[in-house]
Parts: sequence; structure tokens; C-alpha cells
Amino acid sequence: MKALIQFLAIAYITCFLGSLNAYAAETNQVKQAKTLVFGVVPQQSSSKLARKWLPVLKFISQESGVELQFATAPDIPTFEKRLAQGQYDIAYMNPYHYVVLSNEVGFKALVHEQDKKIEGIIVATKNSKINKLDDLSSQTIAFPAPASFAATLIPKANLVQRDISFNSEYVDSHDNVYRNIAAGRFVAGGGIKATFNALPDYFREQLKIIWTSQGYTPHAIATHPRVNDDIREKLLNGFLAVKKSAKGEKLLNALQMKGFIAANDKAWDDVRNLNIQLVLGQN
Repeated sequence: MKALIQFLAIAYITCFLGSLNAYAAETNQVKQAKTLVFGVVPQQSSSKLARKWLPVLKFISQESGVELQFATAPDIPTFEKRLAQGQYDIAYMNPYHYVVLSNEVGFKALVHEQDKKIEGIIVATKNSKINKLDDLSSQTIAFPAPASFAATLIPKANLVQRDISFNSEYVDSHDNVYRNIAAGRFVAGGGIKATFNALPDYFREQLKIIWTSQGYTPHAIATHPRVNDDIREKLLNGFLAVKKSAKGEKLLNALQMKGFIAANDKAWDDVRNLNIQLVLGQN
């Protein structure tokens, strides 16, 4: 009898502990699902990004039932390192980031901007004598970061293809590129149309676009592989819901977006086909 009681006690404790472990795992999963860190590539200042993204993320959180917590980084290389380290559960990343990290980390595309192609640009001060790419020969050009896709990689590739010699300096963000050019520290710099058009009128009017690239599949919003399919489906519904209401459309205006559409990994084959070989996280 004593042996039977001991056996039953051990069996009960084992069952109880198993239940606790299962409950803990389930609770942890719920917690993970309840708040996800949403990383945004720092093309602009943290405060500007927060003003634009926080209302949108709040709307998506309410629609999806999955709370999204805004996060960014002080500069693009740091953002790239944090992406690779898995510090973001879901992130808004440039096309090259996605191509690299979908392969190396397993990020899965969820949505991208609707009716959008990303275009790289090179800008100069409005009254300068820099009017075409040939005018940049032997000049020092400002770029956001080494792996900024349309603002660095595409412009540099086009300059190289034209045998135009130049020097590069990296200034951490798109806004810093525009600011440095307006201040006369550089004769020209790389950016993208979206961030250029987002500049205040008085600032943008000091600059001119001297070159524009062809269009490529835009930034991806992609989830880390630890985010399960059920949560991805909820998030997808949340992102797709933004453009379906007057409130959501107003929020999108701040981002200068029309809405989001479901993403297919193959959409970024146009970027893969460029066969860019560059390590992320470099300054």
C-alpha cells in the first residue's frame, strides 16, 4: 500500500509538473504573441519615425489583437546588427536587408507597401553646378550607410558602371544626407524619393534631384521565424485593414503610403538578381 501511495504521489507530481510546464509554455507563447517588437529602419530621426509609425502600429494592434511595440536604432548599421541578432519580432526593412536576412535568419515577408516601387536618387543643392552624374567625377558623395539599398547601393553601382570615380562618406540616415548637402558639406548625396518628398517644403526647395534609378520592389515588413503562422495571419489582417477605413487612410498619409498588400517572397527576386554581395552591419 505504501509503495502504491508513493507511486501515485510521484505520478501525480509528475503530471502536475508537466501541466505547469505546459501552462508556462502556453503562457509564454501568449505573452510573446501579445507584444511584438516592431523595428523600423532608421532612414529618419527616431522622433520623426515614432510620430509617423506609432499611430499606425496602435491601429494595427487594435485590429489584430497583437500588440506592436515601436523600436528603431541610432543608425542603419546598428539596425542591421539588431535584425541579424533577432532583437525585432517584426520589422520594416529595406529590400536588400530582406534578401539577406530571409536567407540567413529566416525572416518571412508579411506585407509591403501597395502600388509602390522604390527609386534611388542622387540630390545636389539647387543652385550648384552639379546637374548630371558626370559632374560628380572625383567628388565626395554622402550616403546613409553601406547597405542602404536604393540610397547607396543602386546609386554607387550606376556611378561605377559609368566609370565615374568618386569618394563615399556615410552619415547614418537619409535625413542626414539631405541636411549635409543643404549645409554645403557635400556636393551631392544618395537618397530615395519617399524620404526626399517627406522633407519640409522649405528644406526640399534647397535641393534638386539630378538622377533617379529604375524602380524596385519596396521595403518589406517581415517577421522573425519565431513568430508563428497564427500570429502572422492576425498581423496580416491588421495591416490589410488600415486602408479600409477613413481613420486608417489618414494614418497612412503620414507615412506617405496608400496601404499594404500581402507579400510574396519572390517579389524581391528583382533585388536578388542584382547579385549584390555586401555584409550587413558595416559602418
